Amino acid sequence: MFIGIDLGTSSIKSVLIGEDGRLIATASEPLQVSRPAPGHSEQDPESWYQATLAALDTLARQAPREMAAVCGIGLSGQMHGATLLDKSGAVLRPCILWNDVRSAEECRELEGKLPDLGRITGNPAMPGFTAPKLMWVKKHEPATFARVAKILLPKAYLRYRLSGALFEDMSDAAGTLWLDVGKRAWSNAALAATDLSRDHMPDLVEGNAPAGTLHADLAKRWGMAKPPVIAGSAGDNAAGAVALGAIHAGDAFVSLGTSGVLWATTAGFAPNPKAAVHAFCHCVPDTWHQMGVILSAASCLSWLSSVVGVGAPELLQELGDTLERPSSVLFLPYLSGERTPHNDADIRGAFVGLAHDAWRGTLTEAVMEGVAFAMRDCLEALRAAGTNLKSIDAIGGGARSRLWLAIMANVLDLPVNRLADSEVSGAMGAALLGRMAATGESPSAVCKPPRRVETLEPRAALRDSYAASYARYRKLYPAIKEATR
Repeated sequence: MFIGIDLGTSSIKSVLIGEDGRLIATASEPLQVSRPAPGHSEQDPESWYQATLAALDTLARQAPREMAAVCGIGLSGQMHGATLLDKSGAVLRPCILWNDVRSAEECRELEGKLPDLGRITGNPAMPGFTAPKLMWVKKHEPATFARVAKILLPKAYLRYRLSGALFEDMSDAAGTLWLDVGKRAWSNAALAATDLSRDHMPDLVEGNAPAGTLHADLAKRWGMAKPPVIAGSAGDNAAGAVALGAIHAGDAFVSLGTSGVLWATTAGFAPNPKAAVHAFCHCVPDTWHQMGVILSAASCLSWLSSVVGVGAPELLQELGDTLERPSSVLFLPYLSGERTPHNDADIRGAFVGLAHDAWRGTLTEAVMEGVAFAMRDCLEALRAAGTNLKSIDAIGGGARSRLWLAIMANVLDLPVNRLADSEVSGAMGAALLGRMAATGESPSAVCKPPRRVETLEPRAALRDSYAASYARYRKLYPAIKEATR
């Protein structure tokens, strides 16, 4: 038996699976985000640990016999967060999260100090990445910076609490701007540019390799026969790729979570930082991937739900399963700034084209289309980097909506596959990494494509109308930026 733990932004999700990959039990615990100032986004790392304990307590109650047989644990985590520890292992301040945009100025400073940054790390400097966050801490909280002994990403901190081990996998490390992504090793030059050294970093490990063992007292708490091994594990998107079997060049998926991702697995390191395409290590050996990333995806629908006072499921139900034409209203989903292709921390969202006949459903449709258009921007950026996709799987909370995936298929002009258990893909992928770490099985033997429920094809009759709407959407970013700067 194997456990997967997915440390997300809004919740901890955990799954218990069998040797046949069957989902035996699931549990989820909510997490809260603190926004102490405009553009700031933080979480208390202790809340991750306590939520994990509660989630695994639930698994143990649901399936005590299977829990006793667990031999491997894998972790999936929100990327880029800066969790700062002193020399005793105590947390120095709340974790600065991936969607925090306070360090835009430090990004410019970092690229000025290390002009070769994009070639080394495969990415431009963006406020979401970890390195500029540490530059901000040094500038604004120098006493805290002086006490930093270790810098851990969120799931690495969770591993530390569960096992006492200090490790980071390649996929998550690639999102720090401190990794030489092509060499799969910490970059001395990138660390030096932020006044840090390898001593501040955890040891690197591949995601399917053993990297610690669960504390004996926790194994006893959950009735485990012996403490299971903990895998090197993965960043959230790489874990989702493992669950989808996306470990071969050309495999692709779209993730509609709090943020949005368009992923393409690549056989080698293929950076394109000028288009704000991320080029990261995969969590399995000798494999890389490209990503287009938008900072707000399903969270846009959650935002609209909070504004109109109606739950997201009801908003979607009002529209039904099919649409005959694009919305007359356009939505820019830049609620937290944007990454691909604009790399703009300051841009903000907008509705454009409102009229007296617009109703709540008009806004819901516009939000879904706006996210899809932002994903089309990501698709074009990947194409500019030499990556062409033929079809994509869909995961994340937004993938529950058949209508949203149908819109995505029409906007991207690509087949989109609905999957079984798509909402827990990160935790499922983490569990599979736990299995590989415990058994020594190869990724190709374990990482299999999931069951596809349905393939949504783009409709030829809508191709021109969605293309026209996307062309209008493309004109709005420079106009909104000019009007709001």
